[in-house]
Amino acid sequence: MEEGVPFCPHCAAPQIRVVMAEPVSNSQGGASGQDAGALPASQTVPVLAVPIRWSQAFRACGLAALIAFLLVLFSPVVGMLAAGFLAVTFYRQHRPGIALRVAEAAKLGAFAGILCSCLLSFVFAGAATVPDARAKLQDEFIESIQKVTAWFPANPADMKAAIDQLKTPRGFATAVIELCVATFLLSIVLGGLGGALGSAILGRRDRS
Repeated sequence: MEEGVPFCPHCAAPQIRVVMAEPVSNSQGGASGQDAGALPASQTVPVLAVPIRWSQAFRACGLAALIAFLLVLFSPVVGMLAAGFLAVTFYRQHRPGIALRVAEAAKLGAFAGILCSCLLSFVFAGAATVPDARAKLQDEFIESIQKVTAWFPANPADMKAAIDQLKTPRGFATAVIELCVATFLLSIVLGGLGGALGSAILGRRDRS
C-alpha cells in the first residue's frame, strides 16, 4: 500500500495507522517530578483504608479511656462520646495517612468506651467497700429513685420499699451491679458513636 492512501483499492478496507509515542526527555521528567513534589500529600498519595492494628489501638484506647474517665465524673454522656472520639484521634496520630472506615472507627470507639466503663466499675466496687463512700453512694441512689418517681409517678409504698431495700447490704450490692452493667452497655453505644463521629470529622478534614 502506498503511504497516504486511506482505503485499500481492492477491498475498500480502511487503513489503520499506529502512532508511536515519543519518549519523555529527562528534563521533562524532572520538571514533572518537581511539580508532583510541590503538590500536597493528600493529592499525590491516595488515602488508604486498612484494618485496625490492635497493638497500636490498645494504647490509643487506653489513653482515651483515662481522659474520658475524668470527663465522665462531670458529664457521663460527654465523657463516653469523648472516649470514642479521642481513641480515633490518638490512633490516627500513630498512623498518619491511614483512613479508618466508619465501622472500624466505631469498633475502636466502643473498645475505648469499654475500657472507660471498666475503670468506673473498679471505682464503684472500691467505693462500696469504704463505709463513708458507701453511704454517699446510697444517698445518691436514693436521690435518683426520688427523681425518677417525680418524673414518673409511682405508688409511694413501692418507692418506700425500694429505698428500704437499697439500704440493705444485698440491695446495695444489687444496685451497684446494675449500675455497672448499665454503664457497660451505655459505654459501648456512646463510645462507638463517638468513634464514628471522629472518623467522619477527621476524614472530612483530610479531604479538604
